[in-house]
Amino acid sequence: MARTRPGLLTGALVGGFLVTALIAIFFLAAALVGTPFVPFDMFDWVGRVLPGPVITFGIDTIVTVITALNIGELSSTAKLAEQIMAVGGMLVTGIVVGAVVFELLKRVRLTPGAAGLIAGLGVGLPVALISQQVNRTALTDDSLNLVWIVLAFVLWGLALEWAFRRIAGAETSPDGSGSVQQIDRRRFLINVGGATAAITVLGSGIGVLLNGRKPQEITVALAEGEGAQPWSASNALPNADDVLVAAPGTRPELTPLADHYRIDINLVPPTVNEADWALKIDGLVDNPVDLTLDQIRSNYEPISQFVTIACISNRVGGDLIGTTLWTGARLKDVLADVGLKPEATHLRITAADDFDEITSIDLAMNDDRVMLCYAWDGLPLEVKHGFPLRIYLPNHYGMKQPKWITRIEAIPAWEEGYWVRRGWDKDALMKSTSVIDTIATEAIYERDGAQFVPIGGIAHAGDRGISTVEIKVDDGDWTPALLRKPLSETTWVIWRYDWPFSEGLHTFTVRCVDGDGVAQVEDVAPPRPSGATGLDTIDRSV
Repeated sequence: MARTRPGLLTGALVGGFLVTALIAIFFLAAALVGTPFVPFDMFDWVGRVLPGPVITFGIDTIVTVITALNIGELSSTAKLAEQIMAVGGMLVTGIVVGAVVFELLKRVRLTPGAAGLIAGLGVGLPVALISQQVNRTALTDDSLNLVWIVLAFVLWGLALEWAFRRIAGAETSPDGSGSVQQIDRRRFLINVGGATAAITVLGSGIGVLLNGRKPQEITVALAEGEGAQPWSASNALPNADDVLVAAPGTRPELTPLADHYRIDINLVPPTVNEADWALKIDGLVDNPVDLTLDQIRSNYEPISQFVTIACISNRVGGDLIGTTLWTGARLKDVLADVGLKPEATHLRITAADDFDEITSIDLAMNDDRVMLCYAWDGLPLEVKHGFPLRIYLPNHYGMKQPKWITRIEAIPAWEEGYWVRRGWDKDALMKSTSVIDTIATEAIYERDGAQFVPIGGIAHAGDRGISTVEIKVDDGDWTPALLRKPLSETTWVIWRYDWPFSEGLHTFTVRCVDGDGVAQVEDVAPPRPSGATGLDTIDRSV
């Protein structure tokens, strides 16, 4: 009886088994010696080449799912979701290539090893080249990384072909007679699945263990010795004497560094070695320079500013917003030393991950708060938040403020930056927003025979400040809330309203007016392209 040669379905299964083990091996090697983790590099590359609307659709979908399921803080959960998608993308690729290789070998007689070599090189070489283009976390040499990735995929391709020939009974018997050995296909697949599962579990487990033993992301070498504490641990906030106490459940006025949101274009933040890093300032300048971090810290008077920054993709009421103390050097002081040429009008700021954004020289020279920031809350920037250097531009969303800065180039005219090229707003000025953090029914209290429930949250309008916050319950009148003195003119304001308790299902809505007297936009608009608008509303049974 003629034997049925394995085809698409079997190839897909074997391809999935083998690529799962390959992913684990890549993960283990990355943790052990610092080679690239290929799935993340491929995902980052896809994010850079896809059109802006496609990227926005993906971001919106992830945000919608996380928000609907309420499965965690948005920025960290979204990064985890993207990492899972990256691994899933490589798994799907392995399944597809496995199916194609098996179907090809089923239909075409090829020299042993040819199909596996073609598959391995066909996938591995472009993947290796893409990885070299986007990877900013590897600790190993580029040439070594190239060889390692190609070799790993070639071995994977050869393993695919070997599995096909074993299943198809292509091996000859030991006596060389050419008779075909009978192969138990099911048992072979079980054995392959078991072996690859063991490799996957072992590689992933050791990789996780090694990653868990790496030092924390805070750059301790730049802090004042081991165990350095943030500024806020031993200093009172500037509004500590304000009599207004935030409603229980209101977010912290100063965001703990561990909780500050992180949004960028990388699954893993780029690794910058301070010993090899210098800020290049060139272009239309008289005196191009390369400044070390120590020179920036030592040669320029440090300034500090309490700052609230938000992501332009933050939805109304979202948590992609945070407040901390920024410290750095005034950008205009640094620019004064390089001598801007008269024809220079803008600065192109480039980051270690190739992110870039454009800002006007007028803004840098006329606003003393614009800084090259190297510390948050008195500690050096964490890797994920932009070590060694990021920029602060008051009144702008985070998309205009690159992290991991490597170069500032003076240019003669405005150009589109990374997100502007993908269809987002060219100015990205922060919209006024107000948010209900808490309806503290557990803190209900009685006064003059009536019961009151503290309600609280934040309001923010870039550097314009907040003059008024109002609350409406159901279809009632808008009622002013009390405002706590802000940490600075560039931070959010904590507000509180003590609501006369009434049992039942109620709708609570908040709105604000900025310091210039301009009311918050009530019409609903999505984050893209200029930032979300609308009112934060909560339905609650009390």
